[in-house]
Amino acid sequence: MKIEEKQLEEFLIDAGLVTENDILSAEQKKESTGKSLGEILVSESLLSSDDLKRAEAYILGIPFISLKGKKIEFEVLSLIPEPIARKYNIVAFKKGTRTLDVAMLDTENLAAIDFIRKKVGLKIAPRLTDEESIKSVLLQYQKSLKAEFGDIFGKEANSLKLVVDEGEGGEGGEGEESSEKDLKKLAENLPIVKIVETLLNHAIFQGASDIHIEPLESQLVIRYRIDGILHDTMVLPKKVSSGITARIKVLSGLKLDEKRLPQDGRFKIETEDQKVSFRVSILPTYYGEKTVMRLLRDAVSGFTLEFLGYHGEALERVHKATRQKTGMILVTGPTGSGKTTSLYTILDILNTPEVNISTVEDPVEYQVARINQTQVRSDIGLTFAAGLRSLLRQDPDVIMVGEIRDNETAQIAVNAALTGHLVLSTLHTSSSAGAMPRLAEMGVEPFLIISTVKVIVAQRLVRKLSKDKEKYFLTEADMKTLEDNVNLDRVLSMLKEEKIIGLNDSWKNVPFYRPKKDGESDGYRGRMGIYEVLEATPSIKDLIIKGASPDEIDKQAKEEGMFSMIEDGIFKAAQGGTSIEEVLRVVSE
Repeated sequence: MKIEEKQLEEFLIDAGLVTENDILSAEQKKESTGKSLGEILVSESLLSSDDLKRAEAYILGIPFISLKGKKIEFEVLSLIPEPIARKYNIVAFKKGTRTLDVAMLDTENLAAIDFIRKKVGLKIAPRLTDEESIKSVLLQYQKSLKAEFGDIFGKEANSLKLVVDEGEGGEGGEGEESSEKDLKKLAENLPIVKIVETLLNHAIFQGASDIHIEPLESQLVIRYRIDGILHDTMVLPKKVSSGITARIKVLSGLKLDEKRLPQDGRFKIETEDQKVSFRVSILPTYYGEKTVMRLLRDAVSGFTLEFLGYHGEALERVHKATRQKTGMILVTGPTGSGKTTSLYTILDILNTPEVNISTVEDPVEYQVARINQTQVRSDIGLTFAAGLRSLLRQDPDVIMVGEIRDNETAQIAVNAALTGHLVLSTLHTSSSAGAMPRLAEMGVEPFLIISTVKVIVAQRLVRKLSKDKEKYFLTEADMKTLEDNVNLDRVLSMLKEEKIIGLNDSWKNVPFYRPKKDGESDGYRGRMGIYEVLEATPSIKDLIIKGASPDEIDKQAKEEGMFSMIEDGIFKAAQGGTSIEEVLRVVSE
């Protein structure tokens, strides 16, 4: 039985879970996003996934069960194998003499229910649950890293033949030099293979963006970067360092016996539900080779600017620029701020059979069908500038340059934008207002800048609040603190304009959220973007010609309606997506 959206709307409003304005706002976004009403309400933080599932369960007449934090007997849990549980989002939590109670996200998945019934030989009693419950139970399938490594070091210690790093440091910190043959044998040692496999699988499961493997004087530290924050994950004996590094070099196709020079590589693994590429960087340090792996999930295609968090005037400005045949769209921000995701989302919008798209990147982070992607190879002379110069002879309509780093690349990119191409690229500036002066510093003439640049996006990533959050309202003191950096009247007007709040609401009526002090986690899960989009208006162009500073450009842009990054962050905090503290932390970095 499928729930009619009208039924869901009426129930949510009657139950006081959302307002009529929330429903109207979600309805307006249904067509452009292709999502259901419930999915939009959850993605916009207007409704928790838990409340949505409870509402659906009530309408369908199916019991709802929350399993978050509940320990399930392994005998019951293991009745449904982990790959099946993960693939179909279904877990067993209670076993009777003739029945098995299962929790699932989609109780209409009759094929999954029938499969489980035949496997266990019991009558299946489905219960509706939420994503947090499924994730909580799936974690119980996973042994902790310590337990897994304990098994490796315990049961298989006799087979662990390792090269021990006994050096005192210097020259990479290694002890005796090992031959390539010995290192290859070490990399194929079963315990080493299991250690690396475990590290990779746990990083994927925990949603890490980077893995750091750092040799110290007497131990090896493993750290994961999750939602932008580095966490100590595991400390291993120093003796496994050579084996782990050798294994990663084998996976990445790097030179095993090269320990004095940095090396970069890449490999890919596939899980049940996703493909993950690992971009590998190995750097000699005092105590040995440090390895950092960036996890790149092949899931950029299908994103929309709305999904990434663009809205209002900022969204329209970017869409307007993508409709141009010539000019430049620039995205700025520090490393790890989501610039590549924004660029690929724009490319995905532009990627039609009528358009020829070519890119020059370092590295190629995502492979996209029907886009011609070139990897920079500075060691053989294939720089950004050389690659850009060559692909201009490939009859492109749209060009993406991974980064404008120098005068030569900047000049070629600007000239390409002048001669009938739409050029997308990134710059390392802290704000959108700093991008055009930065191009001028690279030697690009101001009249060329104002003739080509259409919009500049500056962005950061902030952590999203999880279910472990509590509601509060701004005090007068809070508002005075924010007013030093934020135009609160503009943010309030935007909230009313996008029907997040009522026309007569004031800040006293707007709920904000922060992590619970006694919550089960730190209160955050996942990240979202905050943006500012500067349009090259006539007045902004006049300032560029006059050699104005970034502060002067920023002031003029705000007077013309640009929503700053911090204002966008407060706007999203008012929707419950993140906290004010997190926005201030990220913007001040």
